[in-house]
Amino acid sequence: MTLQEMVSASALRLDAAGVSYGHGTLNAHDEAAWLVLWGLGLPLDNEIDERPITTDQQAQVQALIDERIRTRKPTAYLTGEAWLQGVPFDVDERAIVPRSLIAEVLADGTIDAWLSDQTRCVLDLCTGNGSLAVLSALAWPEVQVTGADISIDALAVARMNVDRHGLRDRITLIESDGLSALPGPFDLIVCNPPYVCQARMDALPAEYRAEPELALAGGVDGMDFVRQLFKDAPSRMSEDAVLVLEIGNEADHFWASFPRLEVAWLGTSAGEDQVLVVTRDALLTLPR
Repeated sequence: MTLQEMVSASALRLDAAGVSYGHGTLNAHDEAAWLVLWGLGLPLDNEIDERPITTDQQAQVQALIDERIRTRKPTAYLTGEAWLQGVPFDVDERAIVPRSLIAEVLADGTIDAWLSDQTRCVLDLCTGNGSLAVLSALAWPEVQVTGADISIDALAVARMNVDRHGLRDRITLIESDGLSALPGPFDLIVCNPPYVCQARMDALPAEYRAEPELALAGGVDGMDFVRQLFKDAPSRMSEDAVLVLEIGNEADHFWASFPRLEVAWLGTSAGEDQVLVVTRDALLTLPR
């Protein structure tokens, strides 16, 4: 069997088993390539070519595919690593797999137009494994970043990634329930909060249920965390600060909760209504 044949056969097995994607890949072929290459100790950018795979190597890969199908764990948990905008991150079941769409608008410079020349303090709220904190520090070498999360377990994973990328002197990690332990002021807040509404939580595939529910569930309409964040944020923001928020597929619930709030939507690969930016002044117009 060749490497190409191994990937094709593994993709067919994954599809036949009905596994779900979305934790770094979007289809069976890419998921199979990740598992096969990692199982063989090859780099993930390795060409899927006609090199022969030994019987022992085939058995090793098959065991990994079996585990993916049997446990329904995201591949990132099985390999201990994930990538966001091409940057590698350590990951395990203490934190959700990094996939925030905010990473796209960090990488392509979309957020830059909303920043002032005085932007120095950035907060990554609900930092999880620290991926957005790391990407923020890499995007803006002049800023100091705080990564905050209510989960001590998630912060332990974030510490691994801060150290992995040599950013201990620029990223501070803090345990905080929302903004409660974060006096600020911050010039930019980025936040990928728990925003999944109850109906969608009930329908999540097993792969998503393998992740910490605390990082996903946002209450009946998905807006519980966001409502409190919008109340608390202005007092933690500098005068010209902005807040970049991911709400995924909950735009309808967002507008039902904040029908008159002035926001700007930042286009991403998933659509035009999944990531927004809101100014401090706009947040001050909300009922307190």
